Amino acid sequence: MTSDLLRKATEVAVAATASGALVPLETSLDHLRSNGGGRFELRHLLSATPKHLRAEGPKPNPFLPWDRRLEVEQIGDSHVVILNKFPVQAGHMLLITQAWQPQTGWLSIDDWCALAQVNATTTGLWFFNSGPDAGASQPHRHLQLLPRGALEPICARQDWFQSCAEGTTDLPGDPLLHSCRVVPMNPNPNGEVLHQIYLSLARDLELGTPAHDGRPRGAYNLLLSRDWMAIVRRRMEGIRGFSVNALGFAGSLLSTEASDRAWIERSGPEALLHAVVEPVG
Repeated sequence: MTSDLLRKATEVAVAATASGALVPLETSLDHLRSNGGGRFELRHLLSATPKHLRAEGPKPNPFLPWDRRLEVEQIGDSHVVILNKFPVQAGHMLLITQAWQPQTGWLSIDDWCALAQVNATTTGLWFFNSGPDAGASQPHRHLQLLPRGALEPICARQDWFQSCAEGTTDLPGDPLLHSCRVVPMNPNPNGEVLHQIYLSLARDLELGTPAHDGRPRGAYNLLLSRDWMAIVRRRMEGIRGFSVNALGFAGSLLSTEASDRAWIERSGPEALLHAVVEPVG
C-alpha cells in the first residue's frame, strides 16, 4: 500500500513530534485469549493520561480550529485529514469535518464521500464512535483510520468479523451477534454505496433513519475494512475502569491505572464487550 497521503502523514508526524504537537502515548502490550479462542491485545497506558481520557471538567474542541501542525491533507471543501495528537499506534489519522458537525448525528453522504476518496488509496481499519456512550472523546465529528498494508491483518478479531460477514460463524450463542451486524464489502465502493450500507445496518439495529429521526436512537460503533462493514449497538461506555470504543470490538483494549486488570484476566476480554452492548430483538 503506497500513497501520497501516507508519505505526507509520515512527514507531518516527524515535524509534529519535533514541535511537540504530536504526543505518542507509551504503552505496554499483553495478549489475551477469550473463552471462544479469539485474540485480543491489551495495552496498558504508561504515559500520563491525556485530557481527553479524563472524565472531569469541560473539554475545548480541538478540531475547531484544528492544529495545523497535525494537518495532513484537506479533502474537498468539507473535510480534512489530521494526525491523532495522542496516538497509541503509529500512523493513526482522523478524518474530521472542517465545520462543526456533531459526533452524535447521522453520518452524511459528504462524510462517506470524503472517506471513500481517502480509502481509494489509503485503506486500513476505519472506525467511528457515535458519542460518549460509544467511547467518543470529542463531540466534533471525526472518523478514524489505522492504515494497513495489503498483507497486514486488519485487526486482532479479523477472523470473527470475516466469518460474520460470510455467514459462517460457528458461535450461534455469541451474545455479540444480537448487538452487531456485519456485511461483506466489494472493492473500492463509492461514497453513495457506503452511505446506503450504513443506513441499512442502522435500520437493522433499530437505530432509526435520518428521514424520521434527528439523530440515531442509540449509541453505536462502526468499523470498516476492505472486506466488511460492521455496526455494534451500545448501551454504556465501559465498566471496571475500562473505556470501550470501536477498537475494543476490533480486539484492541486500553487499560489505565483505573482499570481492573485482574477482573479482565479472570473473566476474559469478551465479558467486557458483552457488558457494554445493547442487544436488539
